[in-house]
Amino acid sequence: MRYLALLLLAPWLLILGWAYANYPKSLPRTAARRGFDAAALLLAFTAAIYAGLQGFDAVPLPLLDEAGRRASGAIWQQVLPALCGYGAFAGVLALALLLRRLLWHRAR
Repeated sequence: MRYLALLLLAPWLLILGWAYANYPKSLPRTAARRGFDAAALLLAFTAAIYAGLQGFDAVPLPLLDEAGRRASGAIWQQVLPALCGYGAFAGVLALALLLRRLLWHRAR
């Protein structure tokens, strides 16, 4: 259950990673840029996994009732990791987009 939120979020993160690597088409595609993009994506996925695991651990589980069941609220143990993972991923890619534009933007 620890990785469920990240597993369900993975397809969307892969789509965002693909979009980051392929757009904008106007930037030159050099070996340095491809290396930068690969490093940024690796860092983004690593940050998403780390933030998701930290989010999972940060959620306190509701106490058990007399029948041994948990009250409502355990869903946050899946929601918070997804939010943290997505936020970390998007944050790293946003910074990488800005840096990439500064490094490879063509002067017009």
